[in-house]
Amino acid sequence: MELAKVETLLESYFEGQTSLEQENELRAFFATEEIPAHLTVYKPMFEGFQLAATESSQKEFQIPDTKKKSRYWTFGIAASFAVMAGIASFMFSQQGLSQEEQEALAAFKKTKEVMFLFSENLNKGTESVAHLDEFTKGTSNIALINEFTESKNRILK
Repeated sequence: MELAKVETLLESYFEGQTSLEQENELRAFFATEEIPAHLTVYKPMFEGFQLAATESSQKEFQIPDTKKKSRYWTFGIAASFAVMAGIASFMFSQQGLSQEEQEALAAFKKTKEVMFLFSENLNKGTESVAHLDEFTKGTSNIALINEFTESKNRILK
């Protein structure tokens, strides 16, 4: 076999792009004694592959029963359909509200509006109370001045 062909087959082999016939050609080439020096590193690899192909196991293997797996698979599909049916029935039942539910919804909306109005008025009230804090500081200063003058008058007497 030509050296250039062997080298291109090796490149293709290591890239995983060879056919079984091409791999057999490579095995036959590396089974011969006339191998170029730069390709001798691949000879033990192909000899190992040849030896591994002749090995066989004495252990008995049992293939798992695939019927059990398919049964679980069908249970999963059935459960998915049951969940979808439950969600669909819930969604379709929500479209028409009874008279009681409509009245409760209207009362909720009215209560919500009243609470927003109450919140706005409460915020306005707290803004005006904030000014009382300044008034309290001023009156406390006056009280301190009064105490100071009373103490001064007692001392002077």
